[in-house]
Amino acid sequence: MKVMIVGAAGQLGAAVVHEWSAHADVIGLARGDLDITDRAAVLARAASDAPDVIVNCVAYNQVDAAEDDPVGALRVNMLGVQALAGAAADAGAVFVHYSTDFVFDGLTDRPYTEADQPNPRSVYGVSKRLGEWMAADAPRHYVLRVESLFGRAPNGASRGSATSICARIAAGETVPVFVDRTVSPTHVMDAAAATRAIVERALPYGLYHCVNSGCCTWKEFAETAARFLGRQPRLQPVMLDSVTLRAPRPKYCALSNAKLASLGVRLPDWQDALRRSLA
Repeated sequence: MKVMIVGAAGQLGAAVVHEWSAHADVIGLARGDLDITDRAAVLARAASDAPDVIVNCVAYNQVDAAEDDPVGALRVNMLGVQALAGAAADAGAVFVHYSTDFVFDGLTDRPYTEADQPNPRSVYGVSKRLGEWMAADAPRHYVLRVESLFGRAPNGASRGSATSICARIAAGETVPVFVDRTVSPTHVMDAAAATRAIVERALPYGLYHCVNSGCCTWKEFAETAARFLGRQPRLQPVMLDSVTLRAPRPKYCALSNAKLASLGVRLPDWQDALRRSLA
């Protein structure tokens, strides 16, 4: 099997490359290797390499910046996805695209399922929702929603809110944490392993929530990280409504992975994932 991974140098992309490397012929393309907003270049590269699977790990994920740069966000998160989906369709390849919890408004009190109606509240969220639609241009496609990514592959990058919280706790710093924003923290290596399982088991094509099991507030996440690190945390509780952010954040945005579990792809709970990451 030949797997083309676009955005291979990013946090999730590096994890996907690592996961597939022992099981397939991997073509890892960093952003500098292929501009997904250049449709002609995307079609030409896919025609030349003839992959069996194309995995898109590229995203415009600067949530606040997108409010002032909607064109940039849409070029990457919508038009870039459309180009890749078209290339996958032409090549007869499976197309895997990652989306986000930001397609929801967060006005709920229980984890979202794939059947729930999206209602994005930010430019970033809208662009990612449109990308989900574009991914369907590939007849054989998987849209995998991930969120609050943490951890890293060997030699990969580690970034994001979860990574920052853990680093600041380890350094003994005071850490501001939301007490009323609920998420499903997800280890990039678990998401990558689930991705390979989905493709190799040929699950029905469509939409899945690909997150670690369970959910927590960022305060609960920080307290758990501190316990695993053997540190006494210095936490500064913050309410979402008390912070001025350029783009609104969904308050309750946990995702249910029950659909994947029902098909035999079970992701560990977030506490287990965090313990492994910190170890």
